[in-house]
Amino acid sequence: MASMSLAPVNIFRAGADEERAETARLSSFVGAIAIGDLVKSTLGPKGMDKILLSGGKDGSVTVTNDGATILKSIGVDNPAAKILVDMSKAQDDEVGDGTTSVTVLAAELLREAEILIARKIHPQTIISGWRAATKAAREALGEAAVDHGADEVRFNEDLMNIARTTLSSKLLTHHKDHFANLAVQAVLRLKGSGNLEAIHVIKKLGGSLVDSYLDEGFLLDKKIGVGQPKRIENAKILIANTSMDTDKIKIFGSRVRVDSTAKVAEIELAEREKMKEKVERILKHGINCFINRQLIYNYPEQLFANAGVMAIEHADFAGVERLALVTGGEIASTFDHPELVKLGHCKLIEEVIIGEDKLLHFSGVAMGEACTIVLRGATQQILDEAERSLHDALCVLSQTVKETKTVFGGGCSEMLMAHAVTELATRTPGKESVAMESFAKALRMLPTFIADNAGYDSADLISQLRAAHSEGKKSFGLDMKNGTVGDMEALGITESFLVKRQVLLSAAEAAEMILRVDNILKAAPRKRVPDYYPC
Repeated sequence: MASMSLAPVNIFRAGADEERAETARLSSFVGAIAIGDLVKSTLGPKGMDKILLSGGKDGSVTVTNDGATILKSIGVDNPAAKILVDMSKAQDDEVGDGTTSVTVLAAELLREAEILIARKIHPQTIISGWRAATKAAREALGEAAVDHGADEVRFNEDLMNIARTTLSSKLLTHHKDHFANLAVQAVLRLKGSGNLEAIHVIKKLGGSLVDSYLDEGFLLDKKIGVGQPKRIENAKILIANTSMDTDKIKIFGSRVRVDSTAKVAEIELAEREKMKEKVERILKHGINCFINRQLIYNYPEQLFANAGVMAIEHADFAGVERLALVTGGEIASTFDHPELVKLGHCKLIEEVIIGEDKLLHFSGVAMGEACTIVLRGATQQILDEAERSLHDALCVLSQTVKETKTVFGGGCSEMLMAHAVTELATRTPGKESVAMESFAKALRMLPTFIADNAGYDSADLISQLRAAHSEGKKSFGLDMKNGTVGDMEALGITESFLVKRQVLLSAAEAAEMILRVDNILKAAPRKRVPDYYPC
């Protein structure tokens, strides 16, 4: 009888790797929990910032406490950690805020799952309990939501409160009233369209954050050509992305042989004639302002000046796209059919000075909701973080204008959901109730971290808050200014219902996906083939 080998059979290519069962699960849990621990200290109004130092020659420095920015900037190798990073990006794209909360909640759910699996509870049982808990939490959140969409005064107050709450955990917390007002004014100008492209943010070094302001119209960070009009009323604008030197000889290595310098002059003259012809075709559109994405060279610039047309060159692509949107024009590349080209219009173009820089101000644009927020600050890092903070506030407000429901912040919503899940767990027989309890515990960890980051006694505050919710005080949360439990309605700490719902659903789905994993297969790395070809 032939003897059977008990050595493990390797079915993978050399260099491929496999992690099974407990090892794979532990690897997933460790990676996800590490990501949660990385960002949890940035949570809440007293959260700390991180310095991100990029590699390379420039070694640029970013100072931020925005979860999505931190997670985007770090290189992650663990597959479960990558899932949380992608989830944070999706949260940022979807609603603009709650990126830290969603990562921390998913990590805490997996921390609880690790304990339950150690107690020999099957992952599918945990998932089943979590799904029931998510449904109960979502229903409780929906019932607690308040809708003031029909009352304009109260809704505007809600928007101000949401903006203040969003900014209170950011760099702008000390000037949150000022920036909340800027953000609300900008979003209300959109008249419910939610098109944030119409809000242009310009960063200018100098001054302080309080010097930031909202400007009606559009600002373009470019200068007017030499000898051209500095102010134009009732402007007709042709926005183009065209090369003004296309007709020059550009063929690599081309040679033109001439027998006299007069012939060289003839070639140059022919080129100038072609440039002149192109400028004339542009002028046939009946415009008094020409803005080009690419360079306008000296000769065409001189021709535009002679025709009394303002010509602006090398406008950045995002600026040109936004300018076309707000002035109601279209970007043109050819000029043979003026009747087919849609021109942009505005009442006034003039040069303004901000700090030490000259900018072009377009006022009375066709898209009346367009506006520009000018940010001032002492350093580039402060300006970058101010822009990120303001972007979060603008995203949340634009979502709230569409879905007008609001909920209370300060850990109130999390405790409310945790209370609903705990009540469901007490009525549920079997092991699923243990999973529901773990879900409630993970939800209660968010206000715990908010209190910890502020340096308060979290155990005492959370027990007080839990007792308050058990007594039916549904609007109670953490007052981080005084380090006590307070009424969020009276304090005006409000958050968007959409953001909270998205945090709950995204975190539960991501944690469930990671919990289902029982095998991690890594492909063999691609081998580098030596290059024997001569240089």
